Amino acid sequence: MDRRLTPATPRIAHSSLKGRIDVPVYTDGTAMRVSLPVADLLRAPNGARERQLLLGAAFTVIDRHEGHAFGFANKDGYCGWLPDAALSRGPTPTHWVCTPGTHLYPEPKVQAPEICALSLGAELAITAHHGAWAETTQGFLPACHLMPLGQHLPDPVTVAESLLHTPYLWGGNSRAGLDCSGLVQLAFAAAGIALPGDSDLQQTAGQDIPADAPLRRGDLIFWKGHVAIIVDDHRLIHANGHSMSVAYEDTKACIARILAQGGGPVTHRRRVL
Repeated sequence: MDRRLTPATPRIAHSSLKGRIDVPVYTDGTAMRVSLPVADLLRAPNGARERQLLLGAAFTVIDRHEGHAFGFANKDGYCGWLPDAALSRGPTPTHWVCTPGTHLYPEPKVQAPEICALSLGAELAITAHHGAWAETTQGFLPACHLMPLGQHLPDPVTVAESLLHTPYLWGGNSRAGLDCSGLVQLAFAAAGIALPGDSDLQQTAGQDIPADAPLRRGDLIFWKGHVAIIVDDHRLIHANGHSMSVAYEDTKACIARILAQGGGPVTHRRRVL
C-alpha cells in the first residue's frame, strides 16, 4: 500500500481498511478542519513536510501522538500528521478564495491592519455581507475575492498563470510557495477538477496522449518527479527548481534542458480537461 494514501498507523487504521491491514483498532475517524491559513502535512510528528493544507480544508483524524494528529485530507486522501493546533471543529465553509491571494481583516476597512494572508483555495464560512465585504467568524475580507463552494473558474491554465513568480517550495500548496504538483493540483481544483497531490499520482489522471499527437492548452506533461502544464503550442508553465519559481518556459527547450541536466525524458503526456 502507498503510505501517502493508506490511512493507518501501527496502532489504529481507518475502518475502510478492515480485512486489508492488521492493527489493534479501527475507527471511522473524527471530522476536523484546518484552522490556520496554511498547515504543513508532515510525514511524522515534527517530521518533514510532504504537502500543505489550506484554511478550511476538511481533515479526518485517525490517531494522535506527540501533539500531532494523523489522518487524511478529504479532498484527495493524502495522509500525514498535522499539529493539533492546526485543527478545529470550525464551521462548514460556504465560500472559497478564488483570487491568487487575499487578506483577512479585523474590520471591513481597507486601512485596517491585516490579520493574515490567505491563499487561493482557502475555504471560509461567510456569516454576513457588509457592502463590498464578507464577514466570517475569523474576520472580514473582500467579497470580490470569494466564490461560493461548487462554483469554479473556467480555465486552470489561466489560474496557473495568475500564480506566475510564486516562489518554489518543496511540498508547497499555497500562494506563498508551490512545487510542481502543488501548482497543478491548486490550478485544476480552482477549475473544479480534482487531482492527486504528487506528480507520480497525477500522471495516471485523464487520458494518455499519443506521442505523435499535438499537445494543447491544459495538457500535462511529466518527467520522473516533475509535471508541467501546456500553455500554448510552444510554451509550458511549471513550478520548478531551475528558476525557483512558477515560470513560463519554451516547451522544447525545457524538455532538452531537463534531459541535459539528468532529469530524463518526458515519461507521460496526459489530457484531463
